Amino acid sequence: MHGSTCQNHSNWGAVMIPWLEIDTPFPDVSEALGEDDGPAGLLAAGGDLSPQRLLNAYRHGIFPWFSEGQPILWWSTDPRMVLQTEHFQVSASLKKTLRKVHLSSQSDRGWQVRFDFAFEDVMRACAGPRRDGQGTWITDDIIAGYRALHRLGYAHSAEVWLHGRLVGGAYGVSIGRMFYGESMFARVTDASKIALAYLVKFLRQNGVTMIDCQQETPHLASLGAVPISRDEFMRHLRLAIDHPQIHEWRPMALFPD
Repeated sequence: MHGSTCQNHSNWGAVMIPWLEIDTPFPDVSEALGEDDGPAGLLAAGGDLSPQRLLNAYRHGIFPWFSEGQPILWWSTDPRMVLQTEHFQVSASLKKTLRKVHLSSQSDRGWQVRFDFAFEDVMRACAGPRRDGQGTWITDDIIAGYRALHRLGYAHSAEVWLHGRLVGGAYGVSIGRMFYGESMFARVTDASKIALAYLVKFLRQNGVTMIDCQQETPHLASLGAVPISRDEFMRHLRLAIDHPQIHEWRPMALFPD
């Protein structure tokens, strides 16, 4: 899952990357810039954010990440931060909160978790102001692109509601048995972690063993995510996407009633 903001790369000097026209294919991920070349992981610029382009990118281990005013930038980082679903870490305090969550659609039962009930609202909340004052990479164009993926059944949201109000969530892209985490938000303590806990449970039950988190952050590491080489990530990806889509998205209880 991306950080809160895309870095300003206006001073790249002589760094050269391919420019994509609408029908230009992606270069191989092995051609992404390394630490000594420029912004590590940067692969290409240009193209569009159509569902076809986005799905093609994810199937090849590539993701978009750019700030307002920049061209579309495409990345394939090495190492790649991933969360093995069996290694998701739940603290004792979070476990206490999770036991209060209901899966009922009633709006007066305190904590609730839903999937795909308010996908665009989750995206816009993830794009909202950050406590650190930084901007966001989730532009209106990004929202439009992933909204189209959502309509096609490839992008999904896990939402946390408290007394009928959306207070946290996460969204990402699902292809076969691979899930690509994009962003999370929380308006109350632990809300994003609750969303992730239910998402992880659902994915595990449906045979998804790895969530792509893209870039390394201390927060993701605290949840059990680890960096792996791009080669290892690509080997897993090629096998995982070659499975049927998950069609029924519904949160599952974490604890017996």
